[in-house]
Amino acid sequence: MITQTILQPVVALLTLNFVVFFWMYATRLPAISKLGIAMDPTVPMADLMAKLPANVRWKADNYNHLLEQPTLFYAVALTLAMLGAGTELNTTLAWAYVGLRLAHTLIQTLWNKIEVRFAVFFLSSLVLAALVFQSASLVF
Repeated sequence: MITQTILQPVVALLTLNFVVFFWMYATRLPAISKLGIAMDPTVPMADLMAKLPANVRWKADNYNHLLEQPTLFYAVALTLAMLGAGTELNTTLAWAYVGLRLAHTLIQTLWNKIEVRFAVFFLSSLVLAALVFQSASLVF
């Protein structure tokens, strides 16, 4: 069924969201404990988190990134599914977007080389733009 195939990358990206969510807390909570950081409600959270090692903060940064642009992906993929336009091309583009977001996640959480991360982000943005164009051509 066409509609279901385009939903597979949606579910895959949602799954990545939860993997990063649990990974973030699995690294953040021990680091907070090890450093003895008191969760003082009078201190801005950014100031408290700045005390954590960069490689711990990268997971939270990536989790936040997975809640930003991918929301556009969810909207366009669901639009295409509702239009019955989960064609082979659109599904391939959707999987390409998810693959690039996975690459972005691995780069940001493990290495965080910004130039490489930006290149992958830019490529994923082009794929997302292609999906938006595909849906716009059907709706307008």
